[in-house]
Amino acid sequence: MKIAVLVLAAGKSSRMKSPKQLVTIGTNFLIEYILSKAKSIEADEVYCVLGANSEIILKEISSPDVLFFKNKDFEKGLSESLSYGVSEIEKQYQNYDGILVLLGDQPTIEKEYLNNMIMLFNKNKNKIVASNYGKKLGVPALFHKKYFQDLKNISGDTGAQKILNENLNVISPIMKTEFLDIDTEKDYQDFKNSILN
Repeated sequence: MKIAVLVLAAGKSSRMKSPKQLVTIGTNFLIEYILSKAKSIEADEVYCVLGANSEIILKEISSPDVLFFKNKDFEKGLSESLSYGVSEIEKQYQNYDGILVLLGDQPTIEKEYLNNMIMLFNKNKNKIVASNYGKKLGVPALFHKKYFQDLKNISGDTGAQKILNENLNVISPIMKTEFLDIDTEKDYQDFKNSILN
């Protein structure tokens, strides 16, 4: 199965004092940290949607072997960036069997977890593999190509949630998890403290 990874990192970081894509984790920026994990898994290509501060981010980071898309309509919400990213992948690079959607602000996701998603996807063809957050399913999520059109049609700021909710009967949920999103300065400091302890 040919799989693309799509990292969504277009937000304007309204709850942070600066672009959260460029907060540092060790010697890397947050977005580099996420992209390096994406590149390390058993997928074929990594794509990243940028929006707010895209020029600043691209000048600062070093992420070879990643193809970047700039979404000028990023303020329309997360769904717009997801829809845009899937559309660009389909336009420019054909024949993927699935797209693994990641958020650019979830640094606690591990390579092994993502590879397990891919393994489950290969065993359950034509299904969606989604992360289990207990009361809801969410991303990371791996969508079979038959859902690409649905992903291109979404709008608003709910991301893939609507599609997941509408297709519960064809979802293979992976282990229950709780990934930290870095949205605020406190989230960032909590994450830094967790990796130091």
